[in-house]
Amino acid sequence: MAEVVGRGPAGSASAAPDLGTPSTFVLLRHGETALTPQKRFSGSGGSDPGLSPAGRRQAEAVAAALAARGTIQAVVSSPLLRCRETAQTVADRLGLPVTVEEGLRETDFGAWEGLTFAEVKERHPADLDAWLASPKAAPTGGGESFAAVARRVSAARDRLLAAHRGRTVLLVTHVTPVKTLVRLALGAPPEALFRMELSAASLSAIAYYADGNASLRLLNDTSHLR
Repeated sequence: MAEVVGRGPAGSASAAPDLGTPSTFVLLRHGETALTPQKRFSGSGGSDPGLSPAGRRQAEAVAAALAARGTIQAVVSSPLLRCRETAQTVADRLGLPVTVEEGLRETDFGAWEGLTFAEVKERHPADLDAWLASPKAAPTGGGESFAAVARRVSAARDRLLAAHRGRTVLLVTHVTPVKTLVRLALGAPPEALFRMELSAASLSAIAYYADGNASLRLLNDTSHLR
């Protein structure tokens, strides 16, 4: 778990002006599917797997942890099954409905769906090199570039901020959308996506302030799974 806070000189939160209650997005990566331990590309362009037995246990664990904190006021999910199942487990524990936001779906990995990194490197080496080098490059076979994902996710972020001003909202989504929201909050370059680790059923959190700034509060917290 890592916590990053800073809204004033030398990272002092107390030096920042009073901007009222921020809108806070608690970002939950869905629980494991059968593909997760195999580290296969699993986006929105292939099969739509549900949670594995391990993933369901993870969802129950995170639901218990969030219920104990008692801060979540709304639950929003990616449309993909693994997220909806995770979100519903948490929402049932919290007594809240689940709203689906299309913009939170995972990247479409095109022809790479279901493959491991090594398999993609063997079958599509040039396309993989281009994808690793540029956020504008898309996976083989009509996949979605990281630049396209960033536009989609930032639009979803803005819609959700407008709808939930000053509230704490759980967003149940995927690796790329979570990393994208973190990258945008930090003002980091696109290559930062490759420098973050996000475990299944991990929690991250970002606070958004009235002046347009954001503060990363939590990254890849898995303490509830231990």
